Amino acid sequence: MSTLVWSDTAAEVHQVVVGPVENNVYVLRCRETGRAVLLDAANEHDRLLELCQALGVTDVLETHGHWDHIQAVPQLRDAGYSVHVTAEDAAMLPSYDELLADDDVVEVGRLRLHTIHTPGHTPGSMCFRLEGAPLLFSGDTLFPGGVGNATFEGGDFATLIDAVEQRLFRPLAADTLVLPGHGDATTIGTESPHLQEWIDRGW
Repeated sequence: MSTLVWSDTAAEVHQVVVGPVENNVYVLRCRETGRAVLLDAANEHDRLLELCQALGVTDVLETHGHWDHIQAVPQLRDAGYSVHVTAEDAAMLPSYDELLADDDVVEVGRLRLHTIHTPGHTPGSMCFRLEGAPLLFSGDTLFPGGVGNATFEGGDFATLIDAVEQRLFRPLAADTLVLPGHGDATTIGTESPHLQEWIDRGW
């Protein structure tokens, strides 16, 4: 039903790929308490509801408000899961429960997930860093080979580049695993040397 893509003694990350543009949906689960959160209720709500029930999910965290990341939000809210999103992107969702701000801490059992506001793909794009582990959920902010698409309404390439450089590349360790909203995982160390190339090509 899902793939275990990362784990340590405290946490595990499960992944499913859903919908027409192959969105990655992740579940971060505390191994000690069994509590979990789902990142991006993207699509195929029946699969996601099964996943939530199987893995102890209590809350849904949205990396941003684009349509392909929020298709299952109404059904998951109807099932009792609390949906969190940034104030900047909240109006893009059909409904939500809680607002996320920069440098919030989301407690997932014994785990602590830190929010990092990285605008540019959307005004409210948010990454999530797991405290005490080299792990980052990047949404559509950072991918293997470049930053997210900044040409959509509300996007801005210069803002996105600055956010990735200042808020991800500078503070995070090179071995930090980056789990993006689509496609394959990468690391901060793999991507950061190429920032100037991305600036020069303009995307």
